[in-house]
Amino acid sequence: MIFQINNLRSLTVLACLIPLVGLVLDIGLDNLGSNPIQALHIRLGDWALRFLWITLAITPIQTITKWRGMTEYRQLFGLYAFFYASLHLLAYIFIDHALMWKMIGIDIIESSYIWFGLLAYIIIFLLAISSPKSAKKRLGKSWKKLHRFIYFAAGAAMIHYFWQLKGNLAEPLFYLILICMLLGFRAMVWFKNRQLSVMMIPKARKLIDESSDD
Repeated sequence: MIFQINNLRSLTVLACLIPLVGLVLDIGLDNLGSNPIQALHIRLGDWALRFLWITLAITPIQTITKWRGMTEYRQLFGLYAFFYASLHLLAYIFIDHALMWKMIGIDIIESSYIWFGLLAYIIIFLLAISSPKSAKKRLGKSWKKLHRFIYFAAGAAMIHYFWQLKGNLAEPLFYLILICMLLGFRAMVWFKNRQLSVMMIPKARKLIDESSDD
């Protein structure tokens, strides 16, 4: 059983690299179209966003299936979201602007959508470096609070994505609907848990009152 789980995890790790392999092949075969730099940049950003969405989908899937083993995959997909987001950022710095920091600075000032991209990346970076068990142990209760910021990262990434696009909005609208559904599911679970907590309070008080009467 353990061997099968390890095999599944190894296959998942390899499967998550398929988009990168496909991108490298397209670069080698010159299949990135008339603007290869832009295509490279967009595809890396798209996969960062997709892995971020997959990460957010793990909690609903885990809640529905009751499979606790999904937690490890949430961390794995989150790290791949960080990996592709990092490649997206590096492509912007080294390929789009060839390390011309003055141009990068002007671009950041003039392009408001970049601020949202940076915000999303900073959050994902913090989540990535705090993902090891040692970091989780050091942070204690603050670890969960920190990792809830993934929703802020998703929102910032969505604004970053929408703001820079021109033309066909079908794909970003699909991502927007998906994130709304995921956030809606999370809100429903939170509301349900809160209602259960409120319902339990009178019972607890009643038990305390009865014990005090004795």
